[in-house]
Amino acid sequence: MVLAAEAETIYALGTPAPTRARPGALAVIRLSGPRASEALRALTSGDAGRLPPPRRLALRSVRDPATGEVIDRGLAVWFEAPGTETGETMAELHLHGGRAVVGAALSAIHRLGYCRLAEPGEFTRRAFEHGRLDLTKAEAIADLVAAETDEQRRAALRQMDGALHRLYEDWRDQGLRLLAHLEAAIDFPDEDLPAGLADEVAVGIEALRGAIVGHLDDRRGERLREGLSIAIIGPPNAGKSSLLNLLARRDAAIVSETAGTTRDVIEVHLDLGGWPVVLADTAGLRPSDDPIEQEGVRRAQARAAAADLRVLVLDATTDWRRARDELVAATEQWDPAHDVVVVNKVDLVALPVAGALPVSALSGAGLPELLQSLQRSAESLMQEGAGQPPLTRARHRAALEECQASLARALVAPELALAAEDLRLAMRALGRITGALRIDELLDVIFRDFCIGK
Repeated sequence: MVLAAEAETIYALGTPAPTRARPGALAVIRLSGPRASEALRALTSGDAGRLPPPRRLALRSVRDPATGEVIDRGLAVWFEAPGTETGETMAELHLHGGRAVVGAALSAIHRLGYCRLAEPGEFTRRAFEHGRLDLTKAEAIADLVAAETDEQRRAALRQMDGALHRLYEDWRDQGLRLLAHLEAAIDFPDEDLPAGLADEVAVGIEALRGAIVGHLDDRRGERLREGLSIAIIGPPNAGKSSLLNLLARRDAAIVSETAGTTRDVIEVHLDLGGWPVVLADTAGLRPSDDPIEQEGVRRAQARAAAADLRVLVLDATTDWRRARDELVAATEQWDPAHDVVVVNKVDLVALPVAGALPVSALSGAGLPELLQSLQRSAESLMQEGAGQPPLTRARHRAALEECQASLARALVAPELALAAEDLRLAMRALGRITGALRIDELLDVIFRDFCIGK
């Protein structure tokens, strides 16, 4: 399908905009559209209007076509459609990155009169519209740009390579085949169709729904995008805030010898061996008559319940073993396989600590061992269900929830026609994730499976 917007040639700066404080060494200006090569020829007309061979960088003087003034001397390249990133003819100028050069070059392109500045994301949108990538790959580009840790970068690259697209398209192909079999049973009841076809379809729907439900239960993608939630819990004055500051390497939380200083949840974001982490300091857990402290304790308990990991911080100068047993028993979500017990203030005791990680938030002793323990727990959580690509976005989750609900209705539908309609709705929901909503696929499957030789 040809869109009206495709008749326009767009341009944009493909590198960060230079500033007075941060001038760029290089700048890349990209053009896409039917007149991209014409624009490149106009901007380099001092070189006899010659375009370099496609996909070959050539040294050119870039001029303002209105005045003939040389703006810069740089590299020019163009790419023939449709084998380009956007599926259109594209061109690039590789110039020096100073503000004056970039500003003059962009102004010169604008004065050509047939190019307009691209809207945010428009190059990626055109790539999608021309079938160069699907929606999951387009989202992966945004994830790669926003990646702050190595694991986020790796996950975005895997999605760009099509791992998530292949998973969803495979499910959609399975669903379309099941739908084709149902439609055949409805439309051709007198034909010589395989016996027990409806039962086979029901088994297939149940298997497909089970796979999708399992995918929905996998929280690795959300954890990777938003960060694993780690709650620091423990009794008052055990050193939770000091430990948070030590891990964050800054004074993120107020530290005081007065018990109950922390009333609200304080968060810091960390890179834990490549895993993004949201570390939360919470109020001390103890009975209190103070309504404000009671609210702080309630929020601490709620945060501990919702967290992916919990770090229980205890005071080495107290009966920490008894406090550990009481607090672990009171924390329903406590997971001994992943959660960590830390005994702080070991610099104040003479006897060694056994059965927990000894730490001194004052001196930093035990910090490397604590970081290693947290990293192992994070890796263990993120490897659960690692056999398939993780669910990464709320948009995908909403579509998959709609899909599995439609599949569940199809399983209990009283008539084949109703089951087919629910299955059709399920496939539409799956198709929205990748942007693939091709109506003719069902007919292709029907003719391939049932009409060969007839």
